[in-house]
Amino acid sequence: MSKIPGFKGKAFFAPMAGVSDPAFRLLCSENGAGLVVTELTSVHAIVAKEKELREQERKITDFIEYSERERPVSVQLFGNDIDLVVKAAKIVEPYFDVIDFNMGCPAPHITNQMAGAALLQEQEHVKELFTRLVKAVDKPVTLKVRAGISDSDKKMFLPIAKIAEEAGVKMIALHARTLKQGYSGEADWSLIKELKENVSIPVVGNGDVWTPEDAKRMIEETGCDYVMIGRGAMGNPFIFRQVNEYLETGTYEDISTDEKLGYFFKYLEYAKDYKIPFHAVRTQAMQFTKGLKGGSELRLRIGKSRDKDDLVRVIEEFKKQKV
Repeated sequence: MSKIPGFKGKAFFAPMAGVSDPAFRLLCSENGAGLVVTELTSVHAIVAKEKELREQERKITDFIEYSERERPVSVQLFGNDIDLVVKAAKIVEPYFDVIDFNMGCPAPHITNQMAGAALLQEQEHVKELFTRLVKAVDKPVTLKVRAGISDSDKKMFLPIAKIAEEAGVKMIALHARTLKQGYSGEADWSLIKELKENVSIPVVGNGDVWTPEDAKRMIEETGCDYVMIGRGAMGNPFIFRQVNEYLETGTYEDISTDEKLGYFFKYLEYAKDYKIPFHAVRTQAMQFTKGLKGGSELRLRIGKSRDKDDLVRVIEEFKKQKV
């Protein structure tokens, strides 16, 4: 039976569309993220793209890019068609350490396909999906799930979790919000505790971890094995280093403006190796400058930058002004 890999820290980097590109994931990994996860990817797209790439004598990793230095790295899949889920998983299996299945995304363009968090409503379908998926691959299969659809059924995750565990899923991450909540309101950490009490496989808590203190409190309050950080890591890959330091010593170092901007330039260097569109690079720049004195004015200038050279010039001018 496959096992989840060893992790170098208790904080994982969550998959986020337009954010968890391979260059940024590498920064997170270098800063101590125990696991990094690709952006969620459609099984339909994987199967179609693999056929196209194979005809060109290329691999699926030209579509889902990653670096060996990110390891352990998980690939996140979404979809509803069981045959395609299995086929896509077999295509990506040789390249990634973990295959994660998404039942947490609340975006309408995903849920309208009866995928993502919408699948919480389809227990029998999910049972067959996980049974077939786990048998089809040798790599460990994990699950990312939402609590429920709305407040009235926010414990839909519990029977799904039991189905997943019985099918051989090796770890479950719970975003403790409902589909209807999206990313609003507060995450209900008591649900993470309830999940931990009802399964014997590792549990990852997700939702409202913004600081190292939050990470420690989530672990203490819920008993979860790991925490997953999404929005709290945007422009802030250092949070994984800080969480590791705080859990080990009770203290952590703050990040200076120079170090923060230096890491953005490091991100730019890494980004050269991948097909990351300029608008995504510019978005990363916006995130890295949040919290800096004079950052709001800088972001206005970043927003007007037309290419990478222009962006670099804007940030370097800002950095010189701060010396």
